[in-house]
Amino acid sequence: MFSLLGLFQKLPCPDRNNCKRPQCLFSHRPDASETLSLNIPVDEPKPTPAAGPSTSTSANLTVPAKRPALSQPDLLRRPGSASNGNAAPEPPRKLQKTGPVSKPVAVPTATTTSTGVPILKVNAAQSQVAIPVRQAMIKTLYEHFVVLYQNILPSNPTLAAQHALKQEEEVYRKSTKLTYRNAVISSVAALKRRPVPDKVSHPSVGTEQELAERAEKRKSLESLQLTRAHLEPLMLTVEDMQKWGYVTEIPEGPGGDRPSEEGNTMKCERCKEQFLVKRMELADECTFHWGRPYSKQVNGERMRIYSCCGKPTGESEGCHKGPHVFYETKPEELHARHAFSPTRPPSTPESGSGSKDTVLDVVALDCEMIYTTGGMRVARVSVVDGSGAEVFDQLVRMDDGVHVIDYNTRFSGITPEEHAKAVLTLSSIRQSLDAFISSETILVGHALENDLKTLRMIHHRVVDTVALFPHPAGAPYRRALRDIVKEHLGQVIQAGGAAVGHSSVEDSIATLDLVRWYVLNKGITKPVVKSKPKANSDKPKEPAS
Repeated sequence: MFSLLGLFQKLPCPDRNNCKRPQCLFSHRPDASETLSLNIPVDEPKPTPAAGPSTSTSANLTVPAKRPALSQPDLLRRPGSASNGNAAPEPPRKLQKTGPVSKPVAVPTATTTSTGVPILKVNAAQSQVAIPVRQAMIKTLYEHFVVLYQNILPSNPTLAAQHALKQEEEVYRKSTKLTYRNAVISSVAALKRRPVPDKVSHPSVGTEQELAERAEKRKSLESLQLTRAHLEPLMLTVEDMQKWGYVTEIPEGPGGDRPSEEGNTMKCERCKEQFLVKRMELADECTFHWGRPYSKQVNGERMRIYSCCGKPTGESEGCHKGPHVFYETKPEELHARHAFSPTRPPSTPESGSGSKDTVLDVVALDCEMIYTTGGMRVARVSVVDGSGAEVFDQLVRMDDGVHVIDYNTRFSGITPEEHAKAVLTLSSIRQSLDAFISSETILVGHALENDLKTLRMIHHRVVDTVALFPHPAGAPYRRALRDIVKEHLGQVIQAGGAAVGHSSVEDSIATLDLVRWYVLNKGITKPVVKSKPKANSDKPKEPAS
């Protein structure tokens, strides 16, 4: 039995006289107090110098009560809002994000080592694979991309580094820490099996994912063979054709009575100066910009600069030298160089030809042009059918009395050596085209009015991709074919550079694929042509394509 300490002797027993405990802890005296005062020591606040001696006592001090726990609505209340109009509530507690944490990926960067290997920039603490390991794998991928792209790296020096980073990113996303290294080795083995590309648009150019996506798109496009039923709702009306600059009727005049302007004075299309028309070996030289001017924000100011050299318009005479050339757009002037004629009507059993008509329902057509003493003339004609198969590709020999001034290889892709092999004149080319093109054939092209003008062809059944994929500013402005193809097909065309130029076969196939894509993704709908009045809407096709 423990001894009593008498801690409760001052408190009266709650049972009073009815208490039956032999040794009660409480007091049974009549004068025992019924209340208990607690003396809790509290430090008094120190007086400030300006306030003088403090007059507060311990009796006036209050002990702050413990802050009550916040209820759930208080947690959601915005900081600074009062809960009862008098006091601001507690600030909300920090909410923790839950859920799976995504892997960090490689960020394409221009930073490279002295050997050209791209440097991976990623948070090392979040990477599931050690950064030195990933950097070593990027180096391996880069070296194999360099070998694969050996023919195209001179014109695209950063392509191997960009694709090495993208390929490593794709592998890292799909693999774990344990499978990462083997996945990279598999990618390297796949690179070794690819054929060496000779141009950027080659199917071997790209990462594994890009190649797979392109193959899937290509498969879906090639499975669609365009027919008249697909394209008739997309054809331009005659009124729309006139808005886009098509020649819809044969101009007045005999036609072909003035094939050349050699020895006459014309206005140069490049430098805008008057010059005497001469053939290539005698032509005078001018300085010009071969690129088109476009708008760009420079230091907050909108400026017009040339795409060829990046110099502002009006501040430079030119960045390139070449012969003076001229370009004509008026139908009567073109008709005087070489006469326009309509496409032939389809054959009928009553015509008595005795042979089956081989006319095609749909063809895609593209031409390449060069500058001559008779203005801009066609030098190559390429045609593919509705399935994308090539059916015609021929160089065009100039008419008698017409001489070449500039082959314009940067855009046409025509060289003097190649053009020397041409044997068919424009009249012979038109007769060859009549074998599979009639007035009922639907022609597909990009800025097709330029091709029909240089072929001197009158045709009213056309589908033009400049109308299917219009420029934001409306007609007569038009988007470049290479930009539309890159956006919707993920392909790169016209990337041969100044020495190679464009390919009319490549452009015609790309145009046909764009129409296929439109039919598959947009449906059969009639395009709306928005035209704006513009004085000089007809421009050479080559810089725009």
